[in-house]
Amino acid sequence: MDPSSQLIDTAFWITAGAILGLLVLSAFFSGSETALTAASRGKLKTQAEKGSKGAERALKITEDSERLIGAVLLGNNLVNILAASLATALFTRVFGESGVALATLVMTALVLVFAEVLPKTYAITNSERAASLVAAPIHVVVTVFSPIVNFVRFLVRGVLGLFGVKIDPDSHIMAMREEIAGALQLGHSEGVVEKEDRDRILGALDLGDRTVEEIMLHRSQIEMIDASLPPLDVLQLCLESAHTRLPIFSGQPENIVGVMHAKDLLRAMYARRSAQGDGEDGLEDFDIMGVAMKPYFVPETTTLDEQMRQFLRRSTHFALVVDEYGSLEGLITLEDILEEIVGEITDEFDIDEDDPLRRTDAGDVIVEGAMTIRDLNRATDWTLPDEEANTVAGLVIHEAQSIPNQGQIFSFHGFRFEIIERQDNRITKLKIRKLLI
Repeated sequence: MDPSSQLIDTAFWITAGAILGLLVLSAFFSGSETALTAASRGKLKTQAEKGSKGAERALKITEDSERLIGAVLLGNNLVNILAASLATALFTRVFGESGVALATLVMTALVLVFAEVLPKTYAITNSERAASLVAAPIHVVVTVFSPIVNFVRFLVRGVLGLFGVKIDPDSHIMAMREEIAGALQLGHSEGVVEKEDRDRILGALDLGDRTVEEIMLHRSQIEMIDASLPPLDVLQLCLESAHTRLPIFSGQPENIVGVMHAKDLLRAMYARRSAQGDGEDGLEDFDIMGVAMKPYFVPETTTLDEQMRQFLRRSTHFALVVDEYGSLEGLITLEDILEEIVGEITDEFDIDEDDPLRRTDAGDVIVEGAMTIRDLNRATDWTLPDEEANTVAGLVIHEAQSIPNQGQIFSFHGFRFEIIERQDNRITKLKIRKLLI
């Protein structure tokens, strides 16, 4: 056999083998990129806590996603370009000038099927397992390419900076809540997640974004005790109230001087009567302020998350809400915050209260004006905005830019609002219908 022919044959097979090896590397890089970006960090964390070293390495690698993607893409482009160059040289040697076009077609097909679609399909269907398997070799690749990737990262950020684009390295952390919320909404739409479960989890996630002002009981609805009342009248008010804690005011309702706990009052009065004996009343000069607790005031801008922590830390369930000038705005309890998570909590004192929402046979919804937009959305699965107002009545007043009269009808945000009842300057009842668009 001719030596030159032997050399050509050997070079052909070496080149073909190199192309095949580069395609395997390309498939590895493509699959690794998909696996490490699609893998759930929550699942990887769980596997790492169970002792999986691969999952632990995958977690560490994905902490800096920009560096990871840069290294993987660099490796993938290197092997793809090198494979294409070798294929072009090989096909040109065999087929002449037409080998360039043939090499392009063949390599496009091979890269698309075996180096892109096939590995990525496997990686996306087995993302956590694949991420654990490739974590170790990818760590080596990231380490080797780190200087080049850092230079590229600096160059990219400089170019983006010229267009006013800022890169936030913690953006994936800030987007976690939106990712969870989106997954819950998608799961509910597909029937995997129950509405109640979705509302509870979303309610817990929203505590850090909502303030006590949004859910507090307004001062106009607070039951109070006048400090100047006779002790027996105070006792009667506590017994007739559905609440165990009542604020005490002196002079003006704005001037809160204490909080009366019904159980503390009953204990103190019982002890006083027992000490006086059966022949005397012993309550005429009873000082209710000696039994009252010190009022606990919180600013209206306090988040629900922080307020719940304060309740638990102080071992109290009751706080009075004030504005920036110290004026009383309302009150909030631990139960109010818990209801934002689990929904309305009722007991034997609540069962006789009117339902703030009622559906008609025509499909309309009749609600109390004081009902919060959030509660209405949770009950009906609507998406009325609550950025400008907390209550349904407040939303109508904001959109109408006036206090509507009874019988007026408005349409906005895809809903029809009819004013059913108005008392003084308050909208007390509305009929709402979702418009078909």
